[in-house]
Amino acid sequence: MAILPIVEIPDPRLREISKPVETFDAALQTLIDDMFETMYDAPGIGLAAIQVGEPLRLLVIDLQESVDEAEDDKPGPKNPRVFINPEFSEESDETNVYAEGCLSIPDQYADVERPARIRAKWLDRDGKAHDEVIEGLLATCLQHEEDHLNGIVFTDHLSRMKRDMLLKKLEKQRKQTRAA
Repeated sequence: MAILPIVEIPDPRLREISKPVETFDAALQTLIDDMFETMYDAPGIGLAAIQVGEPLRLLVIDLQESVDEAEDDKPGPKNPRVFINPEFSEESDETNVYAEGCLSIPDQYADVERPARIRAKWLDRDGKAHDEVIEGLLATCLQHEEDHLNGIVFTDHLSRMKRDMLLKKLEKQRKQTRAA
């Protein structure tokens, strides 16, 4: 496995619409494994393929919440999930607000409102179809990552003033990092 470079704003690749995955081969399995490795290293809880420069409708998520409480204190993957060619329907009228961040916009966070519950259809890493109602943090994370597949970043959900402030903070942070 390899840690891949993460594409950061304002890279124009983040605005690309990703193409559906059509081939489930060894190269796809390697990309999935590399995406998990990259996400855990960053660290993050979700990563879309376009964020590592691959315009494919593929994303990985691990909320770092164990299925088994005995596993909670152990480092490493807890519940890694792969979503290929995800589609949403039946978004709830009820919403949740989470302070979202993004590996492509490092160390910046803002409250984003999204549907609290969605019906999602997707394929897993083996090409098996899933259809599930998803809610809570997983629904938020899945919507955030799926936005990436459509060329949308979480700052697009903010007011112009909040977006501009966040991007100015990011640029200031980058200048300080370069000066150090």
